[in-house]
Parts: sequence; structure tokens; C-alpha cells
Amino acid sequence: MTSVLISGAGVAGTTLAYWLARHGFAVTVVERGAGPRSSGNPVDVRGPAWAVANRMGIVPALRAAQTRATAMRLVDDTGRSLARIPMPATRGDEVELPRGDLAAVLLDAIRDDVELVWDDTVTALTTDAYGVDVTFERSAPRRFDVVVGADGLHSTVRRLAFGPEREYVRHLGLHVATLPLGSDEGSDVLLHNTPGRLVSIHPARGAALAAFIFRSAPVPGFDHRNTTQHKQIVTTAYADAGWRVPELLDRLAAADDLYFDAVSAVRLPSWSRGHVTLLGDAASCVSLFGDGSSLAMAGAETLASALAADPATAFARYEAAHRRLVDPKQRRVGRAAGLLVPKTRLGLRARDLAARTVTAFRTAGRST
Repeated sequence: MTSVLISGAGVAGTTLAYWLARHGFAVTVVERGAGPRSSGNPVDVRGPAWAVANRMGIVPALRAAQTRATAMRLVDDTGRSLARIPMPATRGDEVELPRGDLAAVLLDAIRDDVELVWDDTVTALTTDAYGVDVTFERSAPRRFDVVVGADGLHSTVRRLAFGPEREYVRHLGLHVATLPLGSDEGSDVLLHNTPGRLVSIHPARGAALAAFIFRSAPVPGFDHRNTTQHKQIVTTAYADAGWRVPELLDRLAAADDLYFDAVSAVRLPSWSRGHVTLLGDAASCVSLFGDGSSLAMAGAETLASALAADPATAFARYEAAHRRLVDPKQRRVGRAAGLLVPKTRLGLRARDLAARTVTAFRTAGRST
């Protein structure tokens, strides 16, 4: 039986584990965290990922966890509405839900079929013509036929097999922090902008999600695991902001479940070396604006199917197919960032005017 180690128990890793187990592979998933992470921004499951979810039988669970957003509302410092844009009604082939809830649904789908190792990570990889010898931080060394790095933007597998992060990760000029609020916030996504900064409150089932997205150069000495540093960065960036920001900063200071990172793109000339390959954000992060979760699920099934059909050519066929989905998304990241977080007051006024025009157009359309 072919053995596969997947580093990362997020969306990409758990989806891949599901399909590999069903193709008869012996699957081990190792995750640095001590347990599932519940934080993260709302994500969509749609397009090719919807077909994957349907074949996995998880659509009812995704529906049960979906957010309750019905419109996006731009607000000023006083909370006055500047524009309200109704969101398209949820179609039968897509769903929006918190990233943590999506990860939990996928994890539940694999618990009985794969080996899950928590609170551990890969520390060394030694490849030869037949497989990979893997050294772990806590567990005993083991050998696998295939190793997959599905361990995110700051992938350990990518660093060990391909080289330093700085060679493949490009900072896109933004940072993002998200945290659960633990309170109901209605049904509108609230967006408050000042030049180069956005604060949003997104309704979800049971607890709304807050997000801080702001323009910033790379932070010297940034440590993606240092929560204390993250809180200080966000607090400094929003120190003079109005609306509900002081309240949300207090929530952030007390939060024990905070996600924070630079918005980045990952680009490699090849996603595979020997018996090691990369998946999801580790291979091709499109961070925040590019349907990353949907792409991760689609890529995972593509990789699993390729491995099941012919391991000798699997990585090349997986990469050729999946790049056709990823590349257009990466090219559109800058445009999406400009709309969500305009750099200047002029840009904000232009964006808000466009939003009001869209609102007026849709309102007129409903009244005719």
C-alpha cells in the first residue's frame, strides 16, 4: 500500500486525505497545532470545489455552518450607511462559511480513515529514488512513498524541499487580522474604510467575525506565530481610527483565537521535487482575494486522482491541470485589493460612489 504523509490539517490537507484514503492509500496527516483552529475569515465553497464537496457528501454540513450575510453596507465614522449592496442570493451550488467551520467539517470526514498526528511537525526530509525519509520534531522518524506539503503560506515542507520562503513568497502590501466576536451582528456585512485601512464585521451563525485589513510594508522581524506581536501591529495601525474600532481593538487585545498574517502570493516554477509535492497555499497562495479554499479543495481532488491513476506522472498532471485554475486568480489579486482597501481618500470616494451607483441601479431594477 502506498504511504503518503500530508503536512497540514487545513482545507487542502484534509480534502486530500479524504480522497487518498478512498483510493486505498495509507494516509498520515501531521499538524503543528495541538488541535483544530477555529479562527479565519469567511470563505466560499463554489465552482469546482462545490462538485468536490458534493461527492464527499458534506454539503448538508456546509449548509448548516453557512454565514447569514445578505448585503454589504459601507458605513462612516458615525455608523451612517454610505451604500448598501445586496449580496446575490445563495445559489444551489455555492456556500459561504467561516474558514474554521469548513476545516472542521473536512476534519470530521477523515477522522476514521487516516492517521492524525497533532502537535508535531516535519524537521527534515531526505529523498531518494523510491521515497522520503522524514524526521519529526516529536515523533520517531518514518519513511513514506510520497510527502505533500499542505502546510500553508509559511510551509515547512516547502522550505525543506525547495528553499527559503523569501525565494517564493511575495508580500502584496497588506496585512489581515481576523477574530470571532462571540455576538450576533445582524445580517449585513459592515465595512468601514479610511485610506489604506478596512475594518469589517461579518455575520455568521452564532458569532460574527471581525477583520482588520490594512496596507503596510513588510514588518521587520515579523514572526507569524507571535500573537503578542500581531496584536501590537494591529493596535498601532488603527490607533486613531473611529467608528467601532476602539471596541474591536479591546476585543482583539483579549482574544485567544486570532489569525494574523501578511497578504501574500506564492509562486514557484514547479510544485514538485522528487517524491515531494506542494498543495494549496504552500504551492500557490492567492491569499484573501482569490478563492483560496475552493482552489485548495479542487487541487486536492486533482492530486489524489492523479496519484491513483499513475504515480509516476501524477505530479506533472496535477500541476498542469491545477495551474489553469490558479493563475487567473493570482493575476486579479491587485484589482480586488484596490476595491476593498483603497489607498487614498480619492480612491475611497470613487469606490463609494460606484457602490452607491450599483445600489441605485439595483433598487431601480426591483421597482420596475
